[in-house]
Amino acid sequence: MPEGPELHLASLYVNKMCEGVVFTGQVRKSEVSKSPDVPFTCDAYRITATSRGKEVKLTLTPMKSDGPKHRMKAGQVDQSMDIVFRFGMSGFFRFTTEDEMPKHSHLRFYSDEKPCRVLSFVDARRFGSWQPNGTWQPSRGPCIMFEYKSFRENVVSHLADHAFDRPICEALLNQKYFNGVGNYLRAEILFRLNIPPFVPARTVLEGLESDDSSEKERPVKNENPDKKQKSDRAKQTKVKEETGDLLRLCHTVPLEVVNMGGKGYDPQKQDYSDFEAWLQCYYVDGMKSIRDHNGRTMWFKGDPGPMAPKVSKSPKKKSKAKKEEDHDYTNKKKVAKSRSAGGTKRTAIKEETVTETSHKEKKPETDAGSKRRKTEKKKENSPQDGKTSAARRRKVSSAEPNISGAQTRSGRVTRQSSKNQRENPL
Repeated sequence: MPEGPELHLASLYVNKMCEGVVFTGQVRKSEVSKSPDVPFTCDAYRITATSRGKEVKLTLTPMKSDGPKHRMKAGQVDQSMDIVFRFGMSGFFRFTTEDEMPKHSHLRFYSDEKPCRVLSFVDARRFGSWQPNGTWQPSRGPCIMFEYKSFRENVVSHLADHAFDRPICEALLNQKYFNGVGNYLRAEILFRLNIPPFVPARTVLEGLESDDSSEKERPVKNENPDKKQKSDRAKQTKVKEETGDLLRLCHTVPLEVVNMGGKGYDPQKQDYSDFEAWLQCYYVDGMKSIRDHNGRTMWFKGDPGPMAPKVSKSPKKKSKAKKEEDHDYTNKKKVAKSRSAGGTKRTAIKEETVTETSHKEKKPETDAGSKRRKTEKKKENSPQDGKTSAARRRKVSSAEPNISGAQTRSGRVTRQSSKNQRENPL
């Protein structure tokens, strides 16, 4: 996910590529995007960009024309517009020719040139968004990179907030206080300070001052021995404070990424090799990873800390174990053995749910059926005429199954009496 350094590099990219370029016409949105339309149409305007934490603002400024001949046409704007972008998981800007416009270009600004060039906001996953006539989100704190003093004061003055009851790795993603910090930055910052990710945030931050002690002037040299000894102790304490000042690293570590450049925004440097070499913890071999309470992967080294999520089985495994406890394992084994080799385990488990009562009810029917089959087989093999046995089989098959034995016997008696009357008439 793009973080504070990436969004600032994006703003630098827009300013560099769009410098001196005149844009024209309507700002166009892709058909699949669910973000709002940008109601801006102008014959000639320029684009500039600024960043703040995890937001980028594009300012569209109409170019004033000289003379009454160049009056604004109907439907065109004569005032500048700010569009605030949030990059989501995969947002970025590209400035290309119209033919080379990238796929997933969801908002497009066209230049007044031939051939035409296009500034595109590209977002493959479509988690990014933009807000026409937008402003910086009020719920976001000062920028960690370019509003450092305000950023420190905002954190130190709100340590009583419940947000700092959480582990430090989760508090660092709270944009109300750490606007610009994301997943890779928190891993690198905590790794450099050797701070376990799942310790209470307040214990790490309490004791830090709103003013950065490193910006104060150092003591003057040529001190007497007693003062020198005291100053040495003070320096040792100061060094300890500097190495443990998390707020300072929240400011300096992102600036290291910005100073590297690249990250896909430098036209002459389109790779990430320098950034990958710069990483010390995030996705680095030998490091550990665990999902925090929000489901975000945290990379670290050593002990995770006392507030680390407990490793638990997945819901499916728990559900399966619970179902198995309700079954009779002995009966299940018997059923599994009675199944054929090609039968599945699921079928065997399903078979065991049949109760013993149902088995007892079906057993007499099975025995009776086998006896009937044996009797019919004997009758078929008896030394009688083939025509007679075939006729009997047809009579049995044509008979309705719900006829009782008594009704059958009465029918036989009736047919015999009618036969005798024909042979011996009165």
